[in-house]
Amino acid sequence: MLSTQSVPIVRSTLPAVGASLGAITELFYRRMFEERPELLSNLFNRANQANGTQREALAGAVAAFATMLVERTDERPDAILGRIANKHASLGITADQYTLVGRHLLGAVGEVLGDAVTPAVAAAWDEVYWLMANALIAMEARLYAGAGVDNGVVWQDMEIAERAEESLDTASFVLRRPDGLPTGLFLPGQYVSIQVELPDGAKQIRQYSLSTAPGRKTWRITVKQERSADGRVPEGEVSSWLHAYGRPGQILKVSLPFGDLVLHEEASPLLLASAGIGITPMLSMLEHLAVTSPERPVIVIHADRSPAHHAHRLELAELAGRLPSASLHLWYENKAGEWCESGAGEPAEPGAHVHEGWADVTGLAVPENTTAYLCGPLSFMQTVRSDLLTHGLRPAAIHYEVFGPDLWLSK
Repeated sequence: MLSTQSVPIVRSTLPAVGASLGAITELFYRRMFEERPELLSNLFNRANQANGTQREALAGAVAAFATMLVERTDERPDAILGRIANKHASLGITADQYTLVGRHLLGAVGEVLGDAVTPAVAAAWDEVYWLMANALIAMEARLYAGAGVDNGVVWQDMEIAERAEESLDTASFVLRRPDGLPTGLFLPGQYVSIQVELPDGAKQIRQYSLSTAPGRKTWRITVKQERSADGRVPEGEVSSWLHAYGRPGQILKVSLPFGDLVLHEEASPLLLASAGIGITPMLSMLEHLAVTSPERPVIVIHADRSPAHHAHRLELAELAGRLPSASLHLWYENKAGEWCESGAGEPAEPGAHVHEGWADVTGLAVPENTTAYLCGPLSFMQTVRSDLLTHGLRPAAIHYEVFGPDLWLSK
């Protein structure tokens, strides 16, 4: 809770700070990388730094947290910070790194706002930062403890056991421990970080959802090769490396599983809505349901560019078919009536409802007590969430996962 003397200061300066957060976060990252250039090479996503999305996500998180402190004092920080804490845990972030971040972030606030940052204003925003940082540190410590490791000790060597091409631009990689022991436990919907060394020596890290259910001796990730549409932003560095060099026998640095988009073990109806590579956590959830609670009602929704781009298309249909109370709804932007060669020319599950165009859930019969999980492009999730709210779903019952910087709070 923010101190009584800081509340009016933060409330009165929040508009000015919020309006300048773009400049503040740009300066913050520049100053920090000047002091510690290895952080850009070996920890932060270089592509997200180049296109500005990481700065936008940080600005949105800071603004949302500060607003919560002065306007929504009864709200717990977990709602805003839970996703960030899980991402940090998957990177092995430790408490000492927050001192470096705080020094450069608060320094950037003072440099951008100039004389407006009086000692009282600086002290108030220092308090905001450390409330946010200490909340994250505590949440991350709990995540490490839950995983049974010391803070930050999340990395392990894993070997690619199998590779399969799943669509025109995606491939799956089955991972196993080199010592042959079973892989660790995880919750349906969680992800791991993958670190690879690129030709220039940088060790870049990306997160990929585990795309099978827990309980196997191996893990599986499915990777879409990301490419720039306009040529101004580098193509996906890690995804391109994995597509080019990821072969059986290759050893990868892989984190323990983390992530807060996890399937709750309840009896309520479910709705799983994905688009593109957002299908991956849904596969894990569906396979888990098929094993543990196949009678649970599930509405499965997936949208993609075309059947040829739909990764794990037949697998999704097979998993939905194992659930007697499930319905499968597919939307393709192009060629909904044609089936890709990689699927051996087979149609989707006969019971699937296949449509052409953008996904539209407004016509579906969604019970009000449904719990929904969304994963895909931000615009897709925001549209589906809005439509589900009109169906009567509670906001707290709609969960989502963002691949990359979480820009939801910045919109």
